Amino acid sequence: MTPRAADRARYDRATAHLDAPVAIVDLEAFDANADDLVRRAAGKPIRVASKSVRCRALLDRVLARPGFAGLMSFTLAESVWLARAGFEDVLLAYPSADRASFAELTSDPKLAGAITVMVDDPAQLDLVDRARERDGLEVRVCLELDTSLQLLGGRVRVGARRSPLRSPAGLAELARSVDRRPGFRLVGLMAYEGHVAGVGDAVAGSPLRSRAIRLMQAAARKELAARRAEVVRAVRAVVPDLEFVNGGGTGSVQHTAAETAVTEIAAGSGLYVPRLFDNYTSFSGRPAALFAQPVVRRPGVGVVTVLGGGYPASGAPGADRLPAPYLPEGLRYDPQEGAGEVQTPLLGSAADDLLIGDKVWFRHAKAGELCERFEELQLVEGDRVTATVPTYRGEGRTFL
Repeated sequence: MTPRAADRARYDRATAHLDAPVAIVDLEAFDANADDLVRRAAGKPIRVASKSVRCRALLDRVLARPGFAGLMSFTLAESVWLARAGFEDVLLAYPSADRASFAELTSDPKLAGAITVMVDDPAQLDLVDRARERDGLEVRVCLELDTSLQLLGGRVRVGARRSPLRSPAGLAELARSVDRRPGFRLVGLMAYEGHVAGVGDAVAGSPLRSRAIRLMQAAARKELAARRAEVVRAVRAVVPDLEFVNGGGTGSVQHTAAETAVTEIAAGSGLYVPRLFDNYTSFSGRPAALFAQPVVRRPGVGVVTVLGGGYPASGAPGADRLPAPYLPEGLRYDPQEGAGEVQTPLLGSAADDLLIGDKVWFRHAKAGELCERFEELQLVEGDRVTATVPTYRGEGRTFL
């Protein structure tokens, strides 16, 4: 029996009492992935990206482990909810225009002390001030540095379109603006290199593309390390007691941790290891989060149909945004139908061994987006479900 076949047998035994659709997290794999992130971070604390987990029980679990400290949230409303639940260090990774949540933040000392908001434009400070219902509470602020690699005078850009702030002078100017402004305190700097951390460099069947990605990422790491160090020096000249400099992502943990200017690493997807992390040369993890759909039809030889399963991931549309049929091995999508909203045909010789009611296990393309489809996660240890915990959705929270 192959390791994957053994996993399938465990998961089927563990969930035999549960009807599919069902989502699980293999805790042994989850913990092993956490250990690997800590190893690669080489002593620097890891701030957990909540959007990649979306389950408070699992956020608690990972933060209880040595090497992890603080959360990186994705919306202000989520930040407020997490802080009210007892999480004491929440960095909002994206600017917000949520006036109601800003009013709540600026009227509660507990929230103001726990949450750091993201800023890359003075207009975002204006929005906070207009929402204030109470004077006297300082809002903790983090500035975001654009990490994209720009070539040929900016005519070629590689990386996400995030912050407009690129230069040390630009960051220092906004730092001075925050520092002079009553009601705000600059505490951090963030720079997320998604074109390095979130792009695999070993694309199956594409050696030339893989080589090009590796060359691009090597150039991007070198350019960013130098620029990030200059930016940190410029910002610290304005605010010497800056609390943290955050960088990284699951795919670049060890590279970012090697930069002296960086004080902490952000990661989250590496805990679940979705399918987009199969194409990396720098690390390998164990798939920890899976979902199962039930076989409901057998249309013919070499074909089964499962219920639903069309859970595409965000990002540029493409086949790599679809969940991957994982267990049993050897199943693939029908190219004429793909992953469907209400039914998904699957092809391959493995289909002939599946019966009506059997489970087919999938891996989502991304990490936390799986939790937007399920209210509960079944936590598996060995061949048993040892706990059932709610996702954000299961707690009635859908923040985007």
